[in-house]
Amino acid sequence: MAIKDKVVIITGASSGIGAATAKLLAQKGAKLVLAARREDKLQALVKSIQAQGGEAVYQITDVTKREDNQKLVELAIQKFSKVDVIFLNAGLMPNSPLSALKNDEWDQMVEVNIKGVLNGIRAILPKFTSQKSGHVITTSSVAGLKAYPGGAVYGATKWAVRDLMEVLRMESAQEGTNIRTATIYPAAIRSELIEKISDQATAKDVNEMYAKYEISPERVANVVAFAIDQPEDTNVSEFTIGPTIQPW
Repeated sequence: MAIKDKVVIITGASSGIGAATAKLLAQKGAKLVLAARREDKLQALVKSIQAQGGEAVYQITDVTKREDNQKLVELAIQKFSKVDVIFLNAGLMPNSPLSALKNDEWDQMVEVNIKGVLNGIRAILPKFTSQKSGHVITTSSVAGLKAYPGGAVYGATKWAVRDLMEVLRMESAQEGTNIRTATIYPAAIRSELIEKISDQATAKDVNEMYAKYEISPERVANVVAFAIDQPEDTNVSEFTIGPTIQPW
């Protein structure tokens, strides 16, 4: 199995898609370096993985800080001597109408959803380039494929991730560095994202939609594992994932 013994960094690992992916990959024999801002959640996750015989370490990480991302890569190399995959999963979704002018929330989404991904790429790219292998996986959103009222800024950040990843794939092919990419576009997946929506009308609509349609983050974890498990000469670059019954 291609996943066994691979060293995988996961940001946004303390809950939702990140935590579900960490548990699944650990079961399949990956060695994990987990990152998020909440130490208590990371500690509990690492203990759970280790109790099941898996290998995992963690580091408190703010993806908006370049130095945190660099230290994360350094930790992986220190603990496991290599890095095979980085899953840039950290994100925020405090949706609201543009007319609400929630400037601080706009800035937060740009910092985490775009700059957080750029910082992760910046930290890992020298390593992947020098070893001429590696896999960059990101969590975008169906809002990175389609426009939705109330999601202008969130969608803009996720469209940006789509472009970044496609260009990374193309440039890697041109440069012969063999870096694989995969971008995940989830629809209504159970997570903490919707808890951060401060606009009351938007929060009501989104919560009602998720209550009707949402599926578990384990469904996304399965797809991340599938992408990693492909042969090294095969790149499956995009996955749109959502509930069968949701007309997203």
